[in-house]
Amino acid sequence: MASRSLDTYEKLQVLADASRFDLACACGTKQNADHRQRGQDGMWLYPVSLPNGGTSIMLKTLLSNACVNDCRYCPFRRERNFRRCTLAPEEVARVFMDYVRRRQVFGLFLSSGVIRDPDHTMDRMIAVARLLRQNHQYRGYIHLKVIPGASDGAIAEAVRWANAVSINLETPTRSAFGLLSTSKDYERDIVRPLKRISELTARGTPHARVKQTTQFIVGASTERDIDLVTATFRLYRRLGLNRVYFSAYQRGLGDPALPGEQNPAPAPGDLLTREHRLYQADWLMRKYGFAADEIPFEQDGNLSLEADPKEVWARRHPEFFPLDVNQADREELLRVPGFGQVTVAAILDARKNGGKLRSLENLGKPGKRLKKAANYVKFGY
Repeated sequence: MASRSLDTYEKLQVLADASRFDLACACGTKQNADHRQRGQDGMWLYPVSLPNGGTSIMLKTLLSNACVNDCRYCPFRRERNFRRCTLAPEEVARVFMDYVRRRQVFGLFLSSGVIRDPDHTMDRMIAVARLLRQNHQYRGYIHLKVIPGASDGAIAEAVRWANAVSINLETPTRSAFGLLSTSKDYERDIVRPLKRISELTARGTPHARVKQTTQFIVGASTERDIDLVTATFRLYRRLGLNRVYFSAYQRGLGDPALPGEQNPAPAPGDLLTREHRLYQADWLMRKYGFAADEIPFEQDGNLSLEADPKEVWARRHPEFFPLDVNQADREELLRVPGFGQVTVAAILDARKNGGKLRSLENLGKPGKRLKKAANYVKFGY
């Protein structure tokens, strides 16, 4: 007996669940990924940070879990035997607009396995965006994943219709990527489209408003944290990416012969801690003015699992401390362990209003973070 065909909502349940492995959108890090929720009809809805602050909800789904590629880290790689399904562009647009009319979502994140070839898949994904914009007059948020190997023309069309686009680098080097896939060429299929997106969305271009992100898989291949951090810094400085995301490799989902599956392998908790440390290093570069060569690494080229990188940096630079809270500038204060942007802003506001800080208690009741800062500051007056 032939198996029953899935209806639209059944397919969307499968494909929305499958999209959880991709973090390269505003849905963010592990910190808020845990807050995803199922709608009443079974679709996964994700929190998204809004440009003007606050959060809303995004529908995140694959167009298809069919794929011609052999990416060994991916649970949907071509050699795996499980039920595949694909949504028509009209199905995605119709269901998404149902959510919009019910005021249940803020936007759409659409990715896909590779159906037949990259541009065929891109045509179907772009068709969803075009239907939403032209037929449904939707003016909200759309994030399109660019398929590795997509042509310049397909990339330009994605940028035309979307608010954000992304292509996942997965690894920071060609050699590390070569251990994960034989069906994709790192430079041709991934780095080239990444650079083309950056050109199309650069400041001063017609599509400068379009955001660009990417994602690295952490722990599936042989990459070191120093490779990931160096590549991340380059992506921000040279290509103008808005965000880089890190996703800890989930052992057991990929090929057992991958480097990340081999013994001795880190405990799952260590890999999640490694992901967290990479996000902390990313924050230091994006928000605190650190350069890549200032991020402290262990002898093996990885970040410490025992302490956050800012605290490790402070321990290795005793000549910088104690820092005078009443004299130091913003960039210096941001290097104090325990001081975040809010605390530093409060210090600068107090000084601007003519006040002199005499202790950490002047900033409020000291919590764990401020108590940590006490070891690195002084109060000259």
